[in-house]
Amino acid sequence: MYRPIHYHYPWYHLMPSSWTPSSWSYNWGQPYYHGSYSQSSYGGSLVLRDYGPQPAVVNINRASLQNNTYRTALWTGKHLQVTLMSIDVGDDIGLEVHPETDQFIRIEEGQGLVQMGPRKDRLDFEQRVCDDDAIMVPAGTWHNVINTGYTPLKVYSIYAPPEHPFGTVHETKAIAMASERNHT
Repeated sequence: MYRPIHYHYPWYHLMPSSWTPSSWSYNWGQPYYHGSYSQSSYGGSLVLRDYGPQPAVVNINRASLQNNTYRTALWTGKHLQVTLMSIDVGDDIGLEVHPETDQFIRIEEGQGLVQMGPRKDRLDFEQRVCDDDAIMVPAGTWHNVINTGYTPLKVYSIYAPPEHPFGTVHETKAIAMASERNHT
């Protein structure tokens, strides 16, 4: 039998729908709760949308595996952003550089090749990556991640500061590239 855990913090709002704010055991006045956050990270589908800058908790593994878009912003705050990405077989993130933004990329499923370097024409760092690998990209470093596997590469990326506008959803890489050309 499933028994809910009672959390003492108001930001645990992506809980099974059987949990209600009245079942939470803290007493800080009105708990943070909004009906649209009733999607469970423990069963059923998650609503993949930008939850920032409000406090949020999500099963990042499930969200990453569920995502089928090239890029979806999951949380955008003032100093940090989390995006989900699904890179098609044989495709890549695209060679890019973020002059003022550090980036963390986690491989949830699939395999690929990461390339990094100080210049677009000098990618002197190369490493194979797969499930559970984390890639740290310092600001100002050219980088690319190529899907070398037989299934979509499922990743999530953390940018500090945010790189994309709040609510960004790019269904395909082509849409993302066109959006970035128009944005700059």
